[in-house]
Amino acid sequence: FSMFKVTFWNPQHALPWARAPAACLNFNCMLILLPVCRNLLSFLRGSIQCCSRTAARQLDRNLTFHKLVAYMIAFHTAVHIVAHLFNFEYFMDAQLDRNSSLLTFVLSEIGNGDNASFLNPIRTNETNPTIVMFTTIAGLTGVAITLALILIITSSMEVIRRSYFEVFWYTHHLFVIFFIALVFHGFGRIVRGQTNKDLLVHNSTLCADRFEEWGQPGSNCTVPVFAGNPPMTWKWVVAPMFLYLCERLVRFYRSHQKVVITKVVMHPSKTLELQMKRKGFHMEVGQYVFIQCPSVSRLEWHPFTLTSAPEEDYFSAHIRIVGDWTQALYEACGGDRNEPQEAWQMPKVAIDGPFGTASEDVFRYEVVMLVGAGIGVTPFASILKSVWYKRIQNNQEVFTKKIYFYWLCPETQAFEWFADLLQSLEGQMAEREVTDFLSYNIYLTRWKEAEAAHFRVHHEAENDPITGLKQKTLYGKPNWDNEFTNIASKHPGTKVGVFLCGPPQLGKSLEKQCLSHSEDDVKFIFNKENF
Repeated sequence: FSMFKVTFWNPQHALPWARAPAACLNFNCMLILLPVCRNLLSFLRGSIQCCSRTAARQLDRNLTFHKLVAYMIAFHTAVHIVAHLFNFEYFMDAQLDRNSSLLTFVLSEIGNGDNASFLNPIRTNETNPTIVMFTTIAGLTGVAITLALILIITSSMEVIRRSYFEVFWYTHHLFVIFFIALVFHGFGRIVRGQTNKDLLVHNSTLCADRFEEWGQPGSNCTVPVFAGNPPMTWKWVVAPMFLYLCERLVRFYRSHQKVVITKVVMHPSKTLELQMKRKGFHMEVGQYVFIQCPSVSRLEWHPFTLTSAPEEDYFSAHIRIVGDWTQALYEACGGDRNEPQEAWQMPKVAIDGPFGTASEDVFRYEVVMLVGAGIGVTPFASILKSVWYKRIQNNQEVFTKKIYFYWLCPETQAFEWFADLLQSLEGQMAEREVTDFLSYNIYLTRWKEAEAAHFRVHHEAENDPITGLKQKTLYGKPNWDNEFTNIASKHPGTKVGVFLCGPPQLGKSLEKQCLSHSEDDVKFIFNKENF
């Protein structure tokens, strides 16, 4: 900045407080779109997988990074707004205090005649900052940016996102208004400074204290020339905006690829299974897709984990009926009717994906721990199926020799849809006498042992009365310290991959156990599913 600008705003340092957050906003707005370019991330993940699995796993935390960047945008926006509110008050005070012995007034008077080289954007003392705010490009776009940001952030809170997903989804599309306003925000050039050409002939250090002599005959201090700073934001955001546009074009192309629903299965506890086919579709274990149903909503895409195995000739997803969109899909697929629907009566669906997650790394470990909580068991359905196809049916040599599977559920209803798969695996393992590669433990976390004992008295049978499996259901929460110690003693000298799909609290507990039980002869590597 020139000496005049620093002197003008130095009393409260408001201008630097506005400009510094503006620079941070440019940087963060450049980053905010990249984590949601899921096709780009999928490409990057596949490209660096061979070089660094750790780096590839970091890409699975894209939504966490997206949220952190959003928080920084909100913070810097608030600082930027408050600083400019002070700026406009100082601008206004400089026009109101018409004292020619003050540098602020002299600077404000520059440009009142034919000379357009002004510094103070408030050109008269007969206005107010509110009018200027709503009659300038910077003011109008600033209001649009702020309103869009407030709506986006407030609707992104977890309680709204889970209970009113449509509100979250639609308000998030205000990002289009946000970025358009952001690009044009600086086009009014409301922040101004002394031109470089004028600085060559004007000794600002000397003339700052001799402003009464500016332009006077015989004076070495000419009237300074000011110009608006050129807009810079577009240079920061044009590249990520182009990448995101390409991302949307890829999604648009995929949404028009034909997807055929080959089978609809209604599981207990209102869980809908869709089995589908699409030409050229290839998946890996634990991946997920985004599903759109145009007859329900043309804008909404919802993520669902694939529960089929790569070896199967279809791909499937299990969908819990928990909201308006899933309820509408359930009805469109005939879930509320007694008679079966014909294939031509099935609703049209569009698929975007599949996209990779940490579960793809399962087969890189000799020993694996799979921990699913509630509906978080879905990615492990694909893994268990794939292990069965590879090792048992196709007699392939699989690096993974042992799987420990833990499923934690609060109530009995959560077991019902997945129990069929476990029963099938259990029966086939017993038939082929290969029961050694899979150990599984199922926990009812909200049942106490006393209640369970009373239940077992009335249901004495060979198979578990709740799941129908030979492996009995356990009650309460697992003692993770004992489980990790037991696995470490059985598999010395190995790396154990620990995979979780569940709540953050459980993830912290397992990560702590991995660190505390990793010794020279055994190492536990923690992986967290990004759902």
